[in-house]
Amino acid sequence: MNILEFANSLPDHRQEIKIRHLSTDIIFITVAAVICGAQDWEDIEYFGYCKESFLRKYLLLPNGIPSHDTFNRFFSNLDPQVMESQFLIWVKSICSEHSELVSIDGKTICGAKRGGKSLFHMVSVFCHANGVSLAQVKTGEKSNEITAIPELIKALDLEGCVISIDAMGCQHAIADEIIQAKAHYIPAVKNNQQELYKALEDTFRFQCAKERVSSHELDFGHGRIENRTCYTSQNMENIDQGKMEKCKNAD
Repeated sequence: MNILEFANSLPDHRQEIKIRHLSTDIIFITVAAVICGAQDWEDIEYFGYCKESFLRKYLLLPNGIPSHDTFNRFFSNLDPQVMESQFLIWVKSICSEHSELVSIDGKTICGAKRGGKSLFHMVSVFCHANGVSLAQVKTGEKSNEITAIPELIKALDLEGCVISIDAMGCQHAIADEIIQAKAHYIPAVKNNQQELYKALEDTFRFQCAKERVSSHELDFGHGRIENRTCYTSQNMENIDQGKMEKCKNAD
């Protein structure tokens, strides 16, 4: 499914006699503008005027670019559940066709606070190949990421993808969901899971150099220089399996 097919799949509940702008035009411009960084309806309208010559290659635009009020009214009258279900069908096709590496991460919404506490936390799935967020779930706090992540995995077709996930999501249940989705996972392990962390640390510390593979990367950006060395190994024989069984983490 491409973006125009997605736009055509959404119902248009407007009175036909009052329609001046096609629903496909409104949806296409909105999605394109948001991907390019638009933050509100005025930004979307401005994007449309700036890119009108480009947009006319794909859209009819019988009455030009819709106003910001038109964008607002159209989406205000659209059933959010229908929008979400059709949007997920579209992003599933993007994910299955184009992605290799997918990251699952949670972020607290800046400025969304009441009484000094954050109102909600968003957990999202980011596709590196496309540079877009494929899906997201709102949670009450960061600790709820553990229950939100399986919902996201079930909602998307991630077969064949490599999923990177932070230490919060390094759990047996989440690893099982990823395996059932026929995907691969790279979980982070930190000191919040001390036994597994120490077992892995000791394995790499005392393992012979010939038993591991290393990769080095020097990166410049965000006002700093990052010098990274990554070691990989398939030899887990030195890990105490008794300790592994006690860990809550994905092994």
